Formats: sequence, C-alpha cells, structure tokens
Amino acid sequence: MKQMEDIMKPVSPRAVLDEIAGSIPEKCKKNIIIIGSLAVGYHFFAGERSMVVRTKDADCLLSPRLKAVSAGKIVTEQLFDAGWKFITDENWPKPGGKTTPLDKLPAVRLNPPCSSDWFIELLTVPDSAESRSKIWIRLETSHGHFGICSFGFLSLTNFKPLPTEFGICIARPEMMALANMLEHKKIGEETMSGLIQGRSIKRSNKDLGRVLAIAYLSSARNEDAMLDWPKIWIEALKMRFPDDWPGLAHSAGAGLRILLDSSADMDEAYHSCIYGLLASKPPARAQLIIAGKRLLTDAVIPLENTKGK
Repeated sequence: MKQMEDIMKPVSPRAVLDEIAGSIPEKCKKNIIIIGSLAVGYHFFAGERSMVVRTKDADCLLSPRLKAVSAGKIVTEQLFDAGWKFITDENWPKPGGKTTPLDKLPAVRLNPPCSSDWFIELLTVPDSAESRSKIWIRLETSHGHFGICSFGFLSLTNFKPLPTEFGICIARPEMMALANMLEHKKIGEETMSGLIQGRSIKRSNKDLGRVLAIAYLSSARNEDAMLDWPKIWIEALKMRFPDDWPGLAHSAGAGLRILLDSSADMDEAYHSCIYGLLASKPPARAQLIIAGKRLLTDAVIPLENTKGK
C-alpha cells in the first residue's frame, strides 16, 4: 500500500493555543496540558508572533487519569457543539458505538471549525507506574464512542507543567525530552504513518529528533540551561517511577547515542526537525548534532551517573 503524505502546514503555536483555550469549558482547563511540538513551539516562540512550527496535531493530555474520562467527555461535547469536526478516514468513517470493540474505537481527533490545517487529539497519562504499553479507555459521548490513549512515559509530561496566558498549561520541554528518550532506548523499525516532506521516517528518529530540537532551542536561549535538567529529571523519576527510577535514569541516553552515531538515522531526525518544529529557522545539521552532544554532557550523563537512593 502506498504511504500517504503527512501534510504538516505552518501554524502559530500561540494562535492554536488561543483557539483551543477559547473552545473548551473553563472548568476543564485545569485538566489539560498541551504536549508535543506545539508546547515546545509556544515555550520558545510565544513572544515572536511570526514564528511558526509545522505540525498537524495539537496533543492535549488529560490529567490526572482519575479526571480524564469526565473531563474528556465534557471537552469533546463542547468542541462538537462549537462546530469542531471529526476527522474521517477509511478506517473510521464515523465515531464508534456501544458495540465497537475498545481497540477499534477512533481517537478524539477534531478539526477546528474554520481550518483543516491541524487537529486536536486527546490523550491521558498511564494509570500506574508499571503501565508502559499503549492502553485505550472508552469515552462515551452523545456524538459517539471514542478511545483515549495512554502509553509509555506520558506521566513525565504532566510533571510541574508550565502555565500559559490562556489558562491551560504546557509540558516542560525538558520533561518531554526525557519522556521521548526513555520511550526510545533503541531505534525501532516502526515508521510514521505518513511521509514527512516526501520521506518515510522512523518514529524513533522523529521523537529523538524532537529531543535534539529541544536541546538546540534551549542552548540557543541559554547555553547553560541544560545543566539544571538532571535535578528536575531525578525529582520526576522518583515521583512517577518510585520502584525502578534508578534503572530508567541509568539508561536514559541509550537511544540518543545510537542516533548521534548513525548517519542514516541522524539524517531522518534532522529532516523531521527542519520540516517540523524548526521550520521557521532551520539550523545546520552539524548544529543539531552539537546540541545533542551537549545534551549528553550537560544533562544525560549526570542523570545516568546518579546513584539510586
């Protein structure tokens, strides 16, 4: 089957967050954390109105897990009522129903009323520290049944999130970087569902590429920024994974090292960055590699050398 192109159009992180915040109930804002490229873009580009990122999704993390279903139902109902539209495709021509198996339910993916350039998707955090695989929970609404996904290390992205002017929070870039590194301790063979600017990209390379982009943007703003990351990383790991945090800490940089040592994988990561998060001001490939090596020196190695207590 021919792989389709993922159409990632330039969007303003500030404008997208504004539209999301203006469309969801006030009482639900405290349960939503924006993660992914939009969160990174807003953190670094909020003051530069001309800066954009290329992305097609706005990932909204419903947190805590206890509130995810109730908040997700309210948010989904509100968005539908405000004219947001369910994204259909050959697998999901319409929302699911009561008889739809859990693993066959469509995700909550909705386009805003006046644009198809991006969509919102609802996710949630795992229900326990031991839950690392992809798990779906059923969301019943008056517009149909949907699935809300949780997986891996998403619980790190809701650790001490950062407030925004719109009343919703964004994940800390350094926590998204750690979550992606722990999710990809090796370069897997799975590729993204669509092409990125004409190329098939491994999911590991795309996600680890975002880690490099975060490191690059952080060091560009403050060359010593990453020196502070091990402290909050250890704090988060101890809280979210109290039983096995030392093992997670000691292996955090495994995938990143593989990426930096592999020219082919690094090419894919660089490609995903310059046509995605770093589209407005693409760095040279060498600059991204330098940022990655600095990340290892300033933050990852100190984390890996932490003694479990």
